[in-house]
Amino acid sequence: MATPLALVVDDEPDIRELLELTLGRMKIDTRNAADLSQAHALLEQEHFDICLTDMRLPDGNGIDLVRHIQQQELNIPVAVITAYGNMDSAVEALKAGAFDFISKPVDLQVLRNLVNSVLKLSDDFPKRDRRSRDILLGDSQPMRQIRSTIEKLSRSQAPVYISGESGTGKEMVARLIHNKGPRADKAFVPVNCGAIPSELMESEFFGHKKGSFTGAVNDKEGLFQVAEGGTLFLDEVAELPLHMQVKLLRAIQEKAVRPVGEQQEIPTDVRILSATHKNLGQLVEDGQFRQDLYYRLNVIQLPVPALREHREDIPLLAEHFLKKLAAQSNHNAYLLAEDAMQALSEYRFSGNVRELENILERATTLSEGNVIRANDLHLPVEVTDTAASDVQATPELEPGTVPLDTYMDNIEKDALLKALEKTRYNKTAAARLLGITFRALRYRLKKLGLE
Repeated sequence: MATPLALVVDDEPDIRELLELTLGRMKIDTRNAADLSQAHALLEQEHFDICLTDMRLPDGNGIDLVRHIQQQELNIPVAVITAYGNMDSAVEALKAGAFDFISKPVDLQVLRNLVNSVLKLSDDFPKRDRRSRDILLGDSQPMRQIRSTIEKLSRSQAPVYISGESGTGKEMVARLIHNKGPRADKAFVPVNCGAIPSELMESEFFGHKKGSFTGAVNDKEGLFQVAEGGTLFLDEVAELPLHMQVKLLRAIQEKAVRPVGEQQEIPTDVRILSATHKNLGQLVEDGQFRQDLYYRLNVIQLPVPALREHREDIPLLAEHFLKKLAAQSNHNAYLLAEDAMQALSEYRFSGNVRELENILERATTLSEGNVIRANDLHLPVEVTDTAASDVQATPELEPGTVPLDTYMDNIEKDALLKALEKTRYNKTAAARLLGITFRALRYRLKKLGLE
């Protein structure tokens, strides 16, 4: 294997020497440039595996170099070195296509982590199965486009804000970005920000020291530490209270966290992905979400389309779910009758792909044979064509039309699904809404095959 080659661009000789020594200890050769013109000349002469550039240069800035490398399609990951606290420049560099950024004074461990991620990307990326068509299903243009975007985003460390309605598959998109990037062999840690009690948030995110508060009987790692080297996925990030938004912003900017009861900050190496079904930009305007945190999380926005925006994928998705349900129940293959497929194709799916799966699961439970007809779907009656979420309750089956156990299970399943949908699939909140314990909810979900 050839020795990796790095391009270091900085007008300060001391910084160039420090980076050259650090990279040399990592068995990486370097070429140095004091300004953009020298960097351009070196880029024409050799191929580099990574580029480290200062933001401020005598004849331009690091973002100009990022854009030049992007425009020339040189396929070189660029890390920009920014002044301490200058997050505006860091975000601008990431938006321009930089792989990541490092703040001055340069933390050598942070630098080594970053360089190792780049080299792993170069080594593993061609070998890794990058196909996502069998995971994020759909042959429509919107789905082909999102899969293509995921491929590009997986090669960066920039924060990605995944927007979209409930049930569109935002967590699946986040997992794909993680699994296709250089952090794939490390942890993917999803957290529902709306499911953590406000008073426990700081401890959950950053950890705590033994004795730091009543009940802290042991040291505990936070989510940032658990995700070390990997990806932290902040689902329903709009639910974070304002006091936690401030602490999260600092953790992201400084790439360090301070556990509750600890005096020193601990460096972290975590990629941040976030998502919500709410309009985060509107929440910023309303003063419910910090603009600086929004700006930091929303470096790259990836909208996930609603199912009604790619209806042509419904037959493929339905076939996938029916195969999955048949396998789970050791049942012969289920088939959709023509009238059932027509009904699904015309339905609005306010709950998106998740609702499609729930409808088919209910239909396979209630249908008497292998063929599912329109009546077996029991689709909710929609009030209007424009209000996707204003739907009436599912028509109830008459007692005696199905076995009693099936009839009772269907009522219970309907109640559970409605509670989960109402609470955005927050199980703790759903249990509270139903007036049962969290353990009882989990038991019922498992019993009915909904877990």
